[in-house]
Amino acid sequence: MNSPHQHTIRDETVFKGPGLHSGEETTLRMLPGEPDSGIQFVRVDQSPEVRIPLSLETLRKNPRRTSFGIGDVEVHTCEHLLSVLHVLGVENAVIEMDGPEVPGMDGSSLPFLEGVGESGLEAQGSRARKLAISTPVSAEENLASVVALPGNDLRVTYTLQYSGEPGFNQTVDFKIDEETYRTEIAPARTFVLEREVKELKAKGLGKGATEENTVIVTDQGEALGGRFVDEPARHKVLDLLGDLFVLRCSLQGHIIAHRSGHSLNGTLAGKIAQAHVREMELEDILVRSPKGLEIRDIHKLLPHRYPFLLVDRVLEVEEGVRAVGLKNVTFNEDFFQGHFPGQPVMPGVLQLEALAQLSGVLLLRGSQDASRLAYILGIDDVKFRKTVVPGDQLILEAELKRLRERSAEVLVRATVDGKPVTEASIRFMLVDAQ
Repeated sequence: MNSPHQHTIRDETVFKGPGLHSGEETTLRMLPGEPDSGIQFVRVDQSPEVRIPLSLETLRKNPRRTSFGIGDVEVHTCEHLLSVLHVLGVENAVIEMDGPEVPGMDGSSLPFLEGVGESGLEAQGSRARKLAISTPVSAEENLASVVALPGNDLRVTYTLQYSGEPGFNQTVDFKIDEETYRTEIAPARTFVLEREVKELKAKGLGKGATEENTVIVTDQGEALGGRFVDEPARHKVLDLLGDLFVLRCSLQGHIIAHRSGHSLNGTLAGKIAQAHVREMELEDILVRSPKGLEIRDIHKLLPHRYPFLLVDRVLEVEEGVRAVGLKNVTFNEDFFQGHFPGQPVMPGVLQLEALAQLSGVLLLRGSQDASRLAYILGIDDVKFRKTVVPGDQLILEAELKRLRERSAEVLVRATVDGKPVTEASIRFMLVDAQ
């Protein structure tokens, strides 16, 4: 989903069935999540309930499935559901489970896609997390490898190869969008090689596998009863998209994989995070734009100067659309001397002033000679949700709602550590500086 906003599901969605590996019957209830809350798995069969957030820190490595855990409590085979959430751009949701494994359904992600589709999505105020691969990253293990390269969209090329006699190869290449995912990837079911069935059963895996939810693949690569000739390779793409959603963002880049599985996909996700740590530190996943502004650039656009310039840096500005900036709040601010002695709190009006100044950058960025000024006409729908104190870093966001020749309206928001502290709608009058 190519949207500037985060999304959650609109209504509760329920899935029931046995897990593919454990065979245990599980009821999964997916509920709307709060903005910036991420994906939260909740094991409601535990006392007390155990909440497991989707993250690299909770990622567990188990054979032939993607798992997350806190302590001794885990959730398993999450990749099919996460694949859907990744492609649809569902960043916030609560997933309650009364068992250890996500229901296997028909072995593909299509039932999850249809279930979420019936619920519908709800846009939220927070900006969507997006990460464009700028630094090539690779991971390899034995004969398997996977690499993430820069690209203009999300594209996955996967080669599935099994050695032996006679052995087989399958290669698929997809530009990932909702329609392609729905028709070409989501219906592809999980699979097992015919020669591996007894071994997996001996290891206690595949207890919930049936002919309806698992494709049997012969040594020649024939998918018995398959929906596609190359169904195994397509399912590997499905898994890969789910595994990479551990980064909790929409990816832009070209992923090229050769024989990779869940473990190696998780390793790649960790390396992507390490290589793009600067982009991922700010508000979890905040992509820095090359169009950011240093303080000297800000001086060229705004008339404010010390001690009343309240934007330290503009991280990103998309002319006529939105801007992101920051204000480092230190104890040396003049206003802390009187607001309040012994209990320093940044005045709400100054938080609004900082947001208004960032809005000025957004509105005046396209003016080559900065020949105009933006004056506040009115401020509506103001909400102060949390105090701001010395040591906090205010992340400022301004999104243009309406622009006319002499007036404008901007939606603004400030957060600290990803939590909202101030929100408002500010109306401006644009006048010539002279």
